[in-house]
Amino acid sequence: MTEPGGGGDVAGSIGRRRFLGYVLAAPTLVTAAELGVASAAGAQPAAAPRVADLLDLTDLMTVATLPTAGLIAVEVHADGTASFALPRAEVGQGITTSTAMLIAEELSLPLDRIRVTLADARPELVFNQLTGGSNTTHATYRPIRVAAAIARQRLLAAASAELGSPAGELTLSAGVVTDRAGRGVELGVLAVRAASDRSEPVTVELAARESFTVIGRPHNRVDALDAVTGRKKFAMDLAVPNALPTMVCRPPTINGTVNSVANLAEVAAMPGVTDVVVIGTGVAVRARTFGQCVDGVRALRVSWKAGTAAGKSDETVLRELAAAELPLGLLPPLTPTVEGRFTFHFRGNSALEPNCAIADVRADRAEIWSALKSPIVARQSIAARIGLPLNRVTVHVTEGGGSFGRKLFFDAALEAAEVSKKIGKPVKLMWHRADDTRQGRTHPMATSRVRMSYLGDAVLGYQQRHTSVSTDLGHGLGEIITAFAAQLPVGDIGFAETFFLLSQEQSYRFGVSSQLLSETDKGFNTGSTRNVYSPDVTTARELIVDQLAARMGSDPHDFRRRFLRADRAKAVLAKVAEVGQWGRAMPAGTAQGIAFHAEYKSVSAALVEIDCRPETVNRPIRDGVGGPRVTKVVFAVDVGLAVNPRGLEAQMMGGVMDGIALALTSSLHLRDGYFLEASWDNYFYTRQWNTPLDLRIIIMPDTSEDPGGAGELSVAASMAAVACAYGRATGTMPTTFPINHGTLSFEPKPTVPPVPASPTDGRDHAS
Repeated sequence: MTEPGGGGDVAGSIGRRRFLGYVLAAPTLVTAAELGVASAAGAQPAAAPRVADLLDLTDLMTVATLPTAGLIAVEVHADGTASFALPRAEVGQGITTSTAMLIAEELSLPLDRIRVTLADARPELVFNQLTGGSNTTHATYRPIRVAAAIARQRLLAAASAELGSPAGELTLSAGVVTDRAGRGVELGVLAVRAASDRSEPVTVELAARESFTVIGRPHNRVDALDAVTGRKKFAMDLAVPNALPTMVCRPPTINGTVNSVANLAEVAAMPGVTDVVVIGTGVAVRARTFGQCVDGVRALRVSWKAGTAAGKSDETVLRELAAAELPLGLLPPLTPTVEGRFTFHFRGNSALEPNCAIADVRADRAEIWSALKSPIVARQSIAARIGLPLNRVTVHVTEGGGSFGRKLFFDAALEAAEVSKKIGKPVKLMWHRADDTRQGRTHPMATSRVRMSYLGDAVLGYQQRHTSVSTDLGHGLGEIITAFAAQLPVGDIGFAETFFLLSQEQSYRFGVSSQLLSETDKGFNTGSTRNVYSPDVTTARELIVDQLAARMGSDPHDFRRRFLRADRAKAVLAKVAEVGQWGRAMPAGTAQGIAFHAEYKSVSAALVEIDCRPETVNRPIRDGVGGPRVTKVVFAVDVGLAVNPRGLEAQMMGGVMDGIALALTSSLHLRDGYFLEASWDNYFYTRQWNTPLDLRIIIMPDTSEDPGGAGELSVAASMAAVACAYGRATGTMPTTFPINHGTLSFEPKPTVPPVPASPTDGRDHAS
C-alpha cells in the first residue's frame, strides 16, 4: 500500500486513492464501487496488541459491507443533477448532508443539485443497510466517493469526445465541463452520452485530500429549511390512501398480554372508531382521528395476563445483578488497590418523534413505511409475521425524528402490519408517549465494578466487571440470520460479549487489563441506547482514575496525560484543559471535572464545571428536581477526518446533553413490574435548568485520511466528566446514576387506562 495521500500501485495492490468500480448498464450514467478487503485495507489502523485496536466494532461492520458495496450506485441525470439512494436511516444525525458532500467533492457539483434519498429495504445488501455503531460515514466514505469519481471520469471522457479536447485539459465545475477555449457542455447532456449499454469495470483515482473544496468545510444541513418550516416529511406526514390513525391499548405491566376484553363492541361503536381488534401486544383501535383513538383506548376494559417483569422493582433487579456479577479475581490482590462499584438505573430510549409506522397489507402484497435503522430484518420479520413471500413485501425507509438506538427495533412496523392484515385496511399506527416510556425500549440497569492495582507511581492492572440486565441485540447485524443468532438462549451472551469487547477500548497504559460483561434477566424491552455500554463503563473507569490520581498525589489531568497511550488522545485532553482553564480557583461547592473517551477510531475529552452549592441544588423547579447544575462544558473531538465540521459540532452538542442527563437526572423508576414515568413531562432529560450557559465544542485538526465514528462519541466523556466534577465539588465520589434517581418529583400516572387523558388547557403552566 502507498502512504496516505499516495496514488500509485505497490506490489500489484491498489493504492490508497486508486480503486476499482463499475459503469452500470443504464439509460443515464450510473456508477458503483467495487470494494474488497484488499482495497479497503489501507483504511485500517496499524496492528496493536489490544482487541478493539486490532478489530473494533466499526471495523467489523465496515468489512461486512464490502461484498455488497457495488450494489449501491450514484446516478447522474439528464437534468444535470445527481442522486443517491443511501442504504442507511437519516434520523437527525445529518448523514444525508455529509453523503451529498462526498458526491459533491468528486463530481464538482453544488450541493443543491445532489439529491440523497433513503433506500427501501434491500435484502441483497445483507449487512450493508444497518444504521448503528457510529458507522455510517466510516463505512460509506470510500464507496460513495469511488462511485462519484467514476462518474466524473466517465463524464470527462464523454466531454473529450464532444469537444475534441484531451480529458486532461478539461475542467468540471458547477455542472459544466469546459475546455481551454472556453467551450462548455452541460453535465445533463454528458450524462446520457456517458451512459453504457453494458456493465464494465474501470479504475479511478479519488480526489487528493489537499484539493478538497467540500469535504472538511462546514456546511448547513441540506434539509434544514424544510425542517424548520414544517415541510420535512416523516412517516406520520405521508398521505397513504385510507390509512387511518391507529393506537394500541397496552398492558399495565411490561409485556403483559390480553386475557379478555369486556367491551369490544361498545368501543367499536364510539364516534369515529372504525375497527377494534386484539393483537399480540394489546388491543388496537382504528379511528378517524388520533384523539378518537385515545378515547377508544381509554374506554377499553381489558383483563390482562401478567407480564415478563411482574412484581419487579429497582431493588429486586439490583439483587439479580449482584448475584450475576463475575469475580474480579480468585485471590486477594497483593498490591494496593483502588476500587468501586457503581449502579446505573434504567433509562428511557424514546425519540422525540413518537414510535410509528404505516402499513397497507393486502391478500397478495404488503407495503410498510417507517423510520427503520435495520430495514432488512424488519422486512424479513414482517413477511414471516403476515405470511407473505419476501418479494411481496415492500418496506420504505422514511426520515425519522431522532432514534438513539430506538429505531433499530421495528415493533411499530410489526404491529401496523398485524393490524392491517387482521382488519384488511391500511393503518397509520402511532404509539402514545406513555406507551414508549413504559412498554418501549430502555437502556438496561447495570452495575460496574472497577479495581485498579498500583505500586508506587506505577499502575499494575485494571479490572472491570460490568453486569447488566440483558441488552436486546435482536436486530443482529441487520438481517435475519444474525438477528436469530443474537436471540438464541446461548448465542445472545456470546453476541453481547463480542459487541462489548469490540466497543470498549483501553486507551491507558494500565498494565494487565481485563473487561468482562455479564448479563441477566431478559424480562425487559432493552436496546442499544446511544453509546450502548460506553457511558456507564467509561464513567466507572474515570471516577476510579480520579481516585487513584488522588491516592498517588497527582493532578487528575496530569495523571491521565501520563498514562494515555496515543498522542491524539493526549492532544484532546490538553486542549480542553487549556481552553477550560483546568485548575483555576473556584468557589466552595463548585468544581471542575475532566474525562477521556475513545471509540471507533475517534478520541474525545470533556472538561466540565458544576455547581453543587445548596442554593443551586435546592432551588425550586416546578414538577421537577433541581439538583446540581452544569455551568460550563468544553469538549474536544478528533474523528480522524471531519467530513462536515458543522454537523459534527451539532452531534457533539447533542451528546453532551445526553451525558449531563445520564449523570444527573435521566432515569426510569421501576415498581411492581412497570415504570412510573409516562411521558416526557416526568422523564428528566437535560432541561433548561441544568443546561450549561457556556458550551464550547472544539474540533481538532484532522489526523487521518479517513473519518472515524462520531454519532455517539460525546456521550461517555461528558457523563464521566460531570460525575468527576460532582465528586470533586462534594468531596464524595458518586456511585449511583443518575445522581438524582432517589428523588421522585412527580405523581405517577395510572396504568389503567394505559394512556393519560389529553390535557385540555395548558395556560396554568405558562411562564
